[in-house]
Amino acid sequence: MINQIHWLGHGSFCIATSPVIYINPWRIISPPAPADIILISHDHYANFSPADIDKLRQPHTRIISSERVAKEIPGCEPLRVWQSIAFGRTCVKGFPAYHPEHTQASAQNGNLGFVISVDYYDIYYAGETGVIPEMASLHPDIAILPVGDSMTPIEAAQALAMMRPRWAIPCNFEFTNRVNALSLEREAANATEIIIKQPVA
Repeated sequence: MINQIHWLGHGSFCIATSPVIYINPWRIISPPAPADIILISHDHYANFSPADIDKLRQPHTRIISSERVAKEIPGCEPLRVWQSIAFGRTCVKGFPAYHPEHTQASAQNGNLGFVISVDYYDIYYAGETGVIPEMASLHPDIAILPVGDSMTPIEAAQALAMMRPRWAIPCNFEFTNRVNALSLEREAANATEIIIKQPVA
């Protein structure tokens, strides 16, 4: 499964399974595959790009987002925290995403993380979040965490110690400056295997 997860830069990913799932597509040049599902976690410009959604969207593509973003995309299906949407044997669940010091503002923004269950793997995409107590309820196979903006490497390592995934993929850092990702690799060495991806154009 790790080899089927392609980092497209910043917080953007393609999970090249069946169905093909994109998360927060942004500045997509050469899509790895057409999109069956597109997930948008929140309305920040680097995560919510209508131009990239249109580039990937097919007649059958389902677009899932927070309620706030769904109002801006024709045909988009809103997803609430803890709600699940099934696509055959694949399931996407909305997960809380907020910064503990700004809980009320984050709740109003409706930011989401996602738990994606596909091909017998559970993949947690944290979105724009700090370390939150709800993470203790998660035990994913793979965790995708923002490192360097929403979380410091030490905070990301704390989150991984709570969840104990087999693998973790850092994102939201510039690949030309891998300091944060390498710091996470050191901090989390005893908890999980850190996979530092090369971004796909």
